[in-house]
Amino acid sequence: MSTVSMRIDESLVGAARVAAKAEFRTVQGQVEFWAKVGRAALDNPDLPASFIAESLMSLGEPREDSTPFVPRSTANTLPA
Repeated sequence: MSTVSMRIDESLVGAARVAAKAEFRTVQGQVEFWAKVGRAALDNPDLPASFIAESLMSLGEPREDSTPFVPRSTANTLPA
């Protein structure tokens, strides 16, 4: 992956530094994550940003650590 240098407001870098530490990311990784969430939020205005962020984070989890989706109800439990 290539890199590009850019100027970012120091207050944003400071906020990214704090969030990065809490999320176990680099500052660069945190800013990149925020950019991905923002882009996805603009592309999907009907979805909450928290849902988008959680969805993006889940894509980075190893498959073997995932929990299978189990619906709360199935067609067999619905009244006829």
